[in-house]
Amino acid sequence: MTAQHAPAIQVHGLEKSYKELRVLRGVDFDVARGSVFALLGSNGAGKTTAVKILSTLLRADAGTARVNGFDVAAQAADVRESISLTGQFAAVDEILTGRENLVLIARLRHLEDPGRIADDLLERFSLTEAGARKVSTYSGGMRRRLDIAMSLIGDPPVIFLDEPTTGLDPRARIEVWQAVRELAARGTTVLLTTQYLDEAEQLADRIAILHRGRIIVNGTLAELRRLLPPAEVEYVEKQPTLEDVFLTLVGDGDGENGHDRNLGTDAKEPR
Repeated sequence: MTAQHAPAIQVHGLEKSYKELRVLRGVDFDVARGSVFALLGSNGAGKTTAVKILSTLLRADAGTARVNGFDVAAQAADVRESISLTGQFAAVDEILTGRENLVLIARLRHLEDPGRIADDLLERFSLTEAGARKVSTYSGGMRRRLDIAMSLIGDPPVIFLDEPTTGLDPRARIEVWQAVRELAARGTTVLLTTQYLDEAEQLADRIAILHRGRIIVNGTLAELRRLLPPAEVEYVEKQPTLEDVFLTLVGDGDGENGHDRNLGTDAKEPR
C-alpha cells in the first residue's frame, strides 16, 4: 500500500496504565485519509489518553501507532510536524485580537506572509468582521472557531479535536460543527473525541466506541444501526426537534430574526 493510500492514523494494541489503573487495554483502529473519525465514550473511557499518545504527549506502555506514516514513538518530531491538536479548552490569547493571535502563530512557525494567512483563516471561519476585536469580547463559539483556525496554520494533514464542544451552548456547538465539516470538505483528516452521541452522528464518517479502555464497536453510522433489531414501521407525526425550535427562535443571533417568547403565557410589558 502506497503512503498516500495508507490510513492517516494506524493504532494497534495500544495500552496505557497509571499505576494500577488500566486506561487503555489493547486499542485498535485505523482512520482513512480525509475522513472524520469519532472516538466516542463517556468520561474516563480513555479518549484523551489515546489522543495524547497519538500526538506524542504521552508514551504508550505497549502497542504501536503511526500518524501520517510516522511512528509516534520513534519519529515523534515528524509526527508533530504532521498534526495539530485542539484540546478541550480554547488556547487563545484574550489580550490580543483574533487576527493578532493568528499572525503570532504563523510567525512562530516561520511562515511567509503571516498577515495573508491570518486574513484567509478569518474569512474561512467567518471571523473577518471580528478579526480586529480583542478575543476577550468573543463568544464561546467564536473562540473555539479561532482556536481551530490557529491549529490549521501550516496546513497540517491531521488534526485532533479533543472534545471541542465541551461547555459550549447550542449555537456555539453548531458553529464548531460547521467548522469541522469545512475541514473534512477540504481533505483534512480529523480525529474527534466526544461524549455527545449527536455530535458523532452529525460529523463522523466512522465511529468507534471506547468503553473501559477497549474499542467495543467500530463502523459507519449505518453499520452501527444494523447492530440493533430492525425498527417497526409506524406512522408518526413528526414534531419539530429542540434544535429546530432553538434556531427558529434565536435566528441569526443578533436579535433581528429572533422572537421573544414566554412559554405558556403571553408576553407583556412590565407595569
